Amino acid sequence: MSTTRPYSPGDRGPEPSGASGTPGGAAPIGGAQEGGVAVPTAPEAAPGPAGDAQVRRLSFEDQSGVVPLARDFTRQALYDWGWLPAATADRRAAAEDVLLVVSELVTNACLHAEGPDLMIITSDRKVIRIEVTDRGTGQPSPRTPHRAGRPGGHGMFIVQRLCLDWGVVRSAEVAGKTVWAELGTPS
Repeated sequence: MSTTRPYSPGDRGPEPSGASGTPGGAAPIGGAQEGGVAVPTAPEAAPGPAGDAQVRRLSFEDQSGVVPLARDFTRQALYDWGWLPAATADRRAAAEDVLLVVSELVTNACLHAEGPDLMIITSDRKVIRIEVTDRGTGQPSPRTPHRAGRPGGHGMFIVQRLCLDWGVVRSAEVAGKTVWAELGTPS
């Protein structure tokens, strides 16, 4: 389901840092550069009731090949968080779904905006949240009607089908938007 809620329904609410585009300032950008590969400056605990969420940030500033960079960054986070190597087919499929959603969100920022600025991945025991921020003014939506046999136009349809929820957040202070998507963690 496409939404424009700043966060998914439930008890988590917006991030105080403004990482979801909510008022309160811009999200700090980790993504220190080492040998051309963006790595997080340090894993962080996300605020919230569980207190055990982990957050990774990737800045795309002055980067090329951003889609493979985002996938590699996400794959490393999944290894660090114990999603990979996957012990079962279900866990492997869940990790592949996360990587596919990352690819689609970053690709859409490249195709329909001026490219992504920042990606934030948050994982807790129940949900993994992917946020991609860009300077674009467009409104992402699945192409309707979806035509499976035609090239292109499948990105947001795929996101919609794989995710628990997704949406778009705009900030009055900064041009652009943050597209977020949430997937369930493997059991």
